[in-house]
Amino acid sequence: MKILVRILLIFCSLSPVLLYGQQSLEGIVYDKDTKRRLGEVQVRNLNTQKYIYNDARGEFKTAVKAGDILVFKKTGYFSDTITYNNQSAIIVNLKENVSAIETVTVIGRKNPDDVLNEIKRDYGKAFELSQPGDIFSVGMTGAGLNINSLYNMVSKEGKNARRFTQFIGKLHEENIIDFYFTPELVRSLVGLEGEELKVFMQLFRPTYEFVTTSNYYEMVKYIKSKYEVFKLHPNLRPLRELPDIKLDVKKEN
Repeated sequence: MKILVRILLIFCSLSPVLLYGQQSLEGIVYDKDTKRRLGEVQVRNLNTQKYIYNDARGEFKTAVKAGDILVFKKTGYFSDTITYNNQSAIIVNLKENVSAIETVTVIGRKNPDDVLNEIKRDYGKAFELSQPGDIFSVGMTGAGLNINSLYNMVSKEGKNARRFTQFIGKLHEENIIDFYFTPELVRSLVGLEGEELKVFMQLFRPTYEFVTTSNYYEMVKYIKSKYEVFKLHPNLRPLRELPDIKLDVKKEN
């Protein structure tokens, strides 16, 4: 019994030495440019070679002691290094490395402008009727009405042509979105497959305005940021699709 008591006393006297300097560090990792939280960041302690990954909210908690060197790494971002100096919490900002973007396999598809030009060739009459031109004209005998332009504007055929060309215009915009926002690009960047990929493509389909004013790297950043949202809300589902609109417009021979 006396021996056991002595062992306990020795252990108690050594424990402060063993635990000296060991502290808990908490923190959050952000994207330096977008200020959104970054998940799946590796936090490695170079002194102990132990590492952890932060959670989907960008938060982490790890054991450290003064002087420990921590390295923060994430694919597609420049790494950052800090030396622990008895802080209780830290904020880490990682800068995206656009030169490290994964190689993307481009699948050949028809250019939207080529598709539009083909439609204009096939339905040339409809496009002519949809643009009646100047109603008033000035000739040798003075000002007058352009009968053909007036007919195109007020006739049922002209109204149908305008509705048709407006529909084709919207279809052209959708084709442009599909040309740049592709399943192949999304799959290569975030690894989604099957039904998850289909749902992501429907939920986070960008607008025509965004696609036509953004470059490739901005599109990549957009997809990656929406993927972070997708991971946080795995049960999100798109709204029911609207029925197709059918227009009775005859194709020219």
